[in-house]
Amino acid sequence: MKTIDSINFSGKRALVRVDFNVPLDKATLAITDDARIRATVPTIKKILADGGSCVLMSHLGRPLKKLKEDGSVDYEKHSLKHTLQKTSELLGVPVQFASDCIGTEATEMAANLKAGEVLLLENLRFYKEEEKGDEAFAEKLSKYGDVYVNDAFGTCHRAHASTAVVAKFFPSAKCFGYVMANEIANAEKVMKKAEQPFTAIVGGAKVSDKLLILENLLNSVNNLLIGGGMAYTFLKAMGHEIGSSLCEDDRLDLCKHLIDKADSKGVNLLLPFDSVVADKFDNAANTKVCDNTMIETGWMGLDIGPEASKEYCKVIRESKTILWNGPMGVFEMTSFENGTKSVAQAVADATSKGAFSLIGGGDSAAAVAKFGFEEKVSYVSTGGGALLEYFEGKTLPGIAAIND
Repeated sequence: MKTIDSINFSGKRALVRVDFNVPLDKATLAITDDARIRATVPTIKKILADGGSCVLMSHLGRPLKKLKEDGSVDYEKHSLKHTLQKTSELLGVPVQFASDCIGTEATEMAANLKAGEVLLLENLRFYKEEEKGDEAFAEKLSKYGDVYVNDAFGTCHRAHASTAVVAKFFPSAKCFGYVMANEIANAEKVMKKAEQPFTAIVGGAKVSDKLLILENLLNSVNNLLIGGGMAYTFLKAMGHEIGSSLCEDDRLDLCKHLIDKADSKGVNLLLPFDSVVADKFDNAANTKVCDNTMIETGWMGLDIGPEASKEYCKVIRESKTILWNGPMGVFEMTSFENGTKSVAQAVADATSKGAFSLIGGGDSAAAVAKFGFEEKVSYVSTGGGALLEYFEGKTLPGIAAIND
């Protein structure tokens, strides 16, 4: 891997693709979680410490797909100016802002940057050319820097103009930032150098969302623990009554195939023995614990039950390598958070005893943050979809563009 440690940025202007796609409060548009900005600070500081300058580019949301009621683009809601104050605060330098990502203003501001200065461009996704991977758009962006640095792991699975195409304009001056390098190194540690027992915990709503990762993991794990809504499709495939629980009926044969494949490979595939069920999808719903072989009509499973939690946590605590992607239930509701919270505690306990634990972004990252375990696991990925595709065995365009 070619990282920024291999380049001296003295007198150079770095064009850095960062991932500042952070959540904003709907009312105030204030940042509610600055983790992605904090993650890329070491990369930017290294460039500045060398005597270089930085032009930062990012997206925020999907402005061209989430229009206002009148059909216009909501520029205010999706403006990266809302990240400016926090970025300046974390870097310890005032960050300049260009109100467009291309055009005269951005070009002049980039050209006038001095060593130690930082410029943030406006949201790339205000232009359809970004997501289309338009080469002419990428070439315009390339003019802002002498070196291209990709530090946006969360978007490296997309062949967008700023994540893959722009790299071709820097044939000998492109590299990974620390976020990208760390993400790749930690993913490689799990998939290629895992110490056994290796346990994967896979949750979330749908089997279809996790199909390829489940197939791929069966080639390397010792234990595969299934939770979340997807567990009920597996349970129905085994002939159990699942009541009104979430189920993908068109994936029943696939689940049978995965169960058989796990058996043939000697993988311990665990499904939850019991569930916390509710009579409606509501935190205030009536709830009870139910054996998963017979959930009554009108009741739906919204969390793994206490027996399943106990079994899962025992396996996790005995593991040496742990990959966790997807919650065990609707952890956002306090009535259905216990399964996910227990698993998070078990992962932290195993880590404290020397296990390596990788939290696979998205909801799993949100869960460890909610329950206060961020500092008690080995690594929390910043890229949910990207990490998922990496574990599916796919070539990620943003990585390939640097390695090319």
